[in-house]
Amino acid sequence: MKFHRHAFPSVEQYLHHRPPYLLVDEILEFDETQIQTRKRVTGEEFFLAGHFPGSPIFPGAMLQELTTQSAGILIAAEYNPMPVYDTTDPFFNEYALGVLVRVEQARYRSFARPGDVLEVKVVLEERVEQLFDFRATVTRVGGPVIMRNSFQLTNIKSTLLQGKETAAG
Repeated sequence: MKFHRHAFPSVEQYLHHRPPYLLVDEILEFDETQIQTRKRVTGEEFFLAGHFPGSPIFPGAMLQELTTQSAGILIAAEYNPMPVYDTTDPFFNEYALGVLVRVEQARYRSFARPGDVLEVKVVLEERVEQLFDFRATVTRVGGPVIMRNSFQLTNIKSTLLQGKETAAG
């Protein structure tokens, strides 16, 4: 399988996330089973001021979110169950894509700080209908692996995410 190597649409064309919660800065490459993205830690991220004052560290929970958003781009690009997908109007879409349902085996090995450039590699391990199992690695460019994790995302009905119906239907 070959990676798609071309000028990608903006991240916002794949994800509904918006600043300040949008973490992925750039899509480097992807194919139907993996994606590589990049995040530049600027020091201006809203969560760094309090984590930790005087020693800003990119929180582990946000590293997890960075991997989840990267996987969400892959789902939107390759496994979107809708013929038309509109990231400007989430109420238009029948499905909410890439909703986190499980995190396993998250291991944090180092820190990310302002000035670091992070590269994320996410691999689709298994897909069963609208359920996706992923493993991911976050690496500091020119440095060590910061985090490895496994997690599961699903595509669910938008009305469920919006609280307009329950999981039972």
